[in-house]
Amino acid sequence: MANDLEYLKNLARGYDRELVLQDVMNKFGEDVWNFAYFLTRRPDVADDLAQEVFLAAFKGMYAFRGECSVKSWLLTITRNKALHYLQGAFIRKVTLTDRFISNEVSPGAEQVLFNRIENRDLWDTVMTLPRKYREVLILDYHYGLKLNEIAQLLKVSVGTVKSRSHRAKKKMSERLIHNNEEV
Repeated sequence: MANDLEYLKNLARGYDRELVLQDVMNKFGEDVWNFAYFLTRRPDVADDLAQEVFLAAFKGMYAFRGECSVKSWLLTITRNKALHYLQGAFIRKVTLTDRFISNEVSPGAEQVLFNRIENRDLWDTVMTLPRKYREVLILDYHYGLKLNEIAQLLKVSVGTVKSRSHRAKKKMSERLIHNNEEV
C-alpha cells in the first residue's frame, strides 16, 4: 500500500468501500479530528464533523482522482464542514487541551511539566489568533502541508498563504512576548 493511499486514485466501482474507508480512517482519523477541533475549538463538534467528513469521503470515494493528496482532500472536506458549522452555530469559547507529547526519550518529571506548560501556552496562543492565521499555522506546522497544498485547500493564492503565515508568525511572536512579560 502506498504511503498516502495512492490506490484511491484508481478506485473503481466494485471495491469494498467499507474496507477502503476503514483504511482511510485509520490513517487520517486523528488528523481530521484535530483539524476540526482546531477550527471549531469544540471536541464534541470535532467528533460530529469527523463523522461527517468520513461519510462524505465514503460517498465521494469513487470521484477522487488524486489532483491533491488524500490528506489534503480530507482536510479540505473538514475545513468546509467546519466553516459551515461556524457560520450557522453559536460558538462557545473553549481552551485547547494538552494533546501533544514531547519527543524526548525519557525526560525528567520537571522537564515533562515544563514541556506541557510550554506546549499548552503555545497552543493556547495559537487558538487566540483569527481563524485565517490559525489555520495556516496549523496546516503548515502540525500537518506539514506544502504552501501550494495549503493554498489549494483554503482556495487562496500561494502569495496569500505566505502573507498570512508571515502575519500569523508576527502575531504569535508579539503575543508570546506579551505573555512572557506578564509572568
